[in-house]
Amino acid sequence: MDGMSDRRTALVTGANKGIGFAIAEGLGAAGFQVAVGARDDARREVAVERLRAAGVDAFGVALDVTTDDSPAAAARSIEQETGRLDVLVNNAGIAGRIEDDAQDPTTLDLDVVRTVLETNVLGVVRVTNAMLPLLQRAESPRIVNISSDMGSLTLRTGPILAAYAPSKTMLNALTVQYARRLAETKVIINAACPGYVATDFTGHDAPRTPAEGAAIAVRLATLPDDGPRGGFFNEDGPIPW
Repeated sequence: MDGMSDRRTALVTGANKGIGFAIAEGLGAAGFQVAVGARDDARREVAVERLRAAGVDAFGVALDVTTDDSPAAAARSIEQETGRLDVLVNNAGIAGRIEDDAQDPTTLDLDVVRTVLETNVLGVVRVTNAMLPLLQRAESPRIVNISSDMGSLTLRTGPILAAYAPSKTMLNALTVQYARRLAETKVIINAACPGYVATDFTGHDAPRTPAEGAAIAVRLATLPDDGPRGGFFNEDGPIPW
């Protein structure tokens, strides 16, 4: 194998801005070649150019997590580029429509719930299952699902968001099911909470920077082979379910 194929590769979904972009930057700084997964061609190319300008070995991958065909096509393009995948960060996520700073369960538009689940939950299953064959070729494959402590049934943080918060609860449950299924394999999967980060997602009205939010994802993406599996973590440690 030549030098390029020895390079560890990470795919970050929704990597064109915000926490996803910061995770791509952090993994690039840790020595990974980074595949920037994003739907919008123009935004994806700008993100790749910004990462390259920052010294990251980055390339773009067209990826719409809400369709069945796109993750499969993305897996084929990564296979052609690198032959394998070492890290998958399922970062792509949406809040869904919010009215008066909330998603009130008593007046909930079920279409909002469907839309949020399509990206935040079903999208993760689509991408993970499309990428697993490539991950299984790696020496120390890692999957990180970007969750939120708003999905913690114990903590119940943030405003009432009856579509978004349960989507993260389900994502956490799904992470546990994958961890059980992959227990006898090299693939280690965990969920990460980046905290309340200033991004487009929060209207840039939050105390933490994207780089601070990205740190836990980078840590979970580079866990040792005896690292935790099926856990839910922020930078301070485990988060209650």
